[in-house]
Amino acid sequence: MRSAITVSLVPETKGGPFVFSSGLADGCARAAALGFDAVEVFPPAADAPELAELPGLIERHRLSVAAVGTGAGWVVKKLMLTHPDAEVRGRAREFIRAIIDFAGRFSAPAIIGSMQGRWEGGVTRAQALVWLGEALEDLGEHAARHRVPLLYEPLNRYETNLFNRLGDTVAWLGTLRTRNVRILADLYHMNIEETNLAGALIEAGSLVGHVHFADSNRRAIGFGHTDVAPIIAALRRIGYAGYLSAEIIPLPDDAAAARQTIASVRQALG
Repeated sequence: MRSAITVSLVPETKGGPFVFSSGLADGCARAAALGFDAVEVFPPAADAPELAELPGLIERHRLSVAAVGTGAGWVVKKLMLTHPDAEVRGRAREFIRAIIDFAGRFSAPAIIGSMQGRWEGGVTRAQALVWLGEALEDLGEHAARHRVPLLYEPLNRYETNLFNRLGDTVAWLGTLRTRNVRILADLYHMNIEETNLAGALIEAGSLVGHVHFADSNRRAIGFGHTDVAPIIAALRRIGYAGYLSAEIIPLPDDAAAARQTIASVRQALG
């Protein structure tokens, strides 16, 4: 397993669960100085001008790109894959498709989290899942062209009413034709929804494609009450060899959160 840390380029997320938010150059330099293996990037869009710096920065700092988030599609543009308006759903897909293409240049997966949306108003859960399934079928196969998976993130009940638990997500993904969608297991969301974090990871097995390494209070591991040892044991049991990525609130500040994260990763992995 390898370490990663989040870098957000979206001003609207300042103070949210992203460690570095002062630009790619700053984030990459600080990640490398602390010994992280990779950065997880949260851009405003696939064509954001600052992204042109990324190839040179990761080469200079000997970093990888762990994943690229799509959440700005919701935060900034209010797009979601389960929106009642077909035109909005279409724009949501195109936003994600462009992120997939960008991430694919770095052999990195794209993440669908907040852009999944929710069912509400006149939209039933059954209808929302039809739309979500159609989108994941399409986008999962698009990601396959880059030889990377598409990451789907179950969120806690306060952020979506579609899928909150890993086991339910595994069962539903099994109904899709595509086999190129993996689960992003976020320990913060899991702390809210799962009765046993290690057991949930074992149940998800090979479908776990990425891990957000966050404590129970969404701060760095070690600043809450999550017991990491059984989680790491479970990840090793299922053969997980991906990233432990810090999508966390930068408290008490970004420097302290980053230092605590890299120390906790090293301690957890022994």
